[in-house]
Amino acid sequence: MAQGENAEHVDVLIVGAGISGIGSAYHLQDQYPEKRYVILEGKDTFGGTWETHKYPGVRSDSDLYTFGYRFKPWVGAPIASAQAILDYMGEVIAENGIDAHIRYGHWITACAWDSATNLWTVTARTKDGAEKTFTANFLWMCQGYYDHHKPYIPADWQGVGDYKGQFVHAQLWDPQTDYAGKRILVIGSGATAATVIPAFAEKAAHVTMLQRSPTYFYCHPNQNELADRLRQIGIDEPTVHRVVRAQIMHDQAVMDQRCVDEPDVVAAELRELAKVYAGEDFAFEPHFKPKYRPWQQRLAFCPDGDLFRAAAEGKATVVTDTIDRFTETGVLTSSGQLIEADIIVACTGFHLSVLGDIPFSVDGKPVNWGDTVTYRGMMFTGVPNLVWVFGYFRASWTLRVDLLGDFVCRLLRHMDEHGSHRVEVALRPEDEGMEILPWIEPESFNPGYLMRDLAKLPQRGAKDEWRHNQNYWLERDAIPAIDLDAPEFVYDGVPASAKALEAAE
Repeated sequence: MAQGENAEHVDVLIVGAGISGIGSAYHLQDQYPEKRYVILEGKDTFGGTWETHKYPGVRSDSDLYTFGYRFKPWVGAPIASAQAILDYMGEVIAENGIDAHIRYGHWITACAWDSATNLWTVTARTKDGAEKTFTANFLWMCQGYYDHHKPYIPADWQGVGDYKGQFVHAQLWDPQTDYAGKRILVIGSGATAATVIPAFAEKAAHVTMLQRSPTYFYCHPNQNELADRLRQIGIDEPTVHRVVRAQIMHDQAVMDQRCVDEPDVVAAELRELAKVYAGEDFAFEPHFKPKYRPWQQRLAFCPDGDLFRAAAEGKATVVTDTIDRFTETGVLTSSGQLIEADIIVACTGFHLSVLGDIPFSVDGKPVNWGDTVTYRGMMFTGVPNLVWVFGYFRASWTLRVDLLGDFVCRLLRHMDEHGSHRVEVALRPEDEGMEILPWIEPESFNPGYLMRDLAKLPQRGAKDEWRHNQNYWLERDAIPAIDLDAPEFVYDGVPASAKALEAAE
């Protein structure tokens, strides 16, 4: 793609004004203020996932002391509403002048790298249909990992068109919908289902959760005793944030390891925590006894045990079964049970979107991400001057935003100090014969949205450098320690190790 005469040029182009893009912009301003940057955002406002989802009760399923940025203290309840998160992000934007760099309503249609100029050319379409062109030395991809417009609905559902009530996926929920006094069927068992069911139960006639298989939930009061105590004795908010953040990350690391070492013990403890809200006689089988091990999928936080309270109080009923077909009045399960409902809400997950499903090319050749190998889940072989922020699922997503913010700024400064215009990653001679595998290890982490579209994602190698390990507690040490002159880094077409050897001679 030729560089347009009217192209706007920046040093760094950030894609997305969600939690990742805003955090990345802050780090760039703070750590390398000399760099000119712009954020391209397809929506008309910031917020990303917190702007997309508008279903009742929408909230975080990570605590905000770790989901919030390390540089901006969180002062509310650990599990926060979408609006509280948007307010927090708005403060970050306003306090740091980030809004001046955001271009809303810009849908990216193509990204093309040219090695002759060492530039990315990015074309975008505005909401009025105009085409805008940008050139950038570096792309910082912060657009998330799922399609915000088309949620996942199983293709094998029979008779959806026969249903005469209201059918909607939670991702497309209209907040103006009146559900008071209605019978609601929620299909799904993950974090979204666990959020909407207690919220629906407050006004609906009744809520039924139809799940194919149960999920693990961690029930706990929506408060942090350490934070409350520190505030009570007059500790300043930045210190509260730092200390509580450290406490939570320590506790999560212990829990993560225990899920691997003693999964049955952890599962029993999770049931005991739920009993605090559901009562000692609450029956966990078959509806709340998952078939998988606790470490294989995200452990969903259930604040104040609200899902279990709704079930124990009779406001919500759980059915564990599969769908035979939809009927005019509801759903017929495979076991023959007819569940009638006025509204059916699908909480069936996402369609994976790899780097925004944007067409990429390098020197005129289309990029097929499935043919690349990832470097630590952030860079990709054969694709220069690009980092993708793909956060954590077992820990808060934003922890990786902060880590990669430091890394990108360090990489940019390293390139400038050495006069390099292009950086990419490449397999080393010592990697010859290394087994190349799918992006994620299914036995370790296997949510449906990843497994359905695994072929779309870059591949991984058998060595630590060439995989996205999803382990914050390893990466918080490993990523800051990355040697930018290690042989996997190639600058201006020359491996860093060769450049170092040439300089030494």
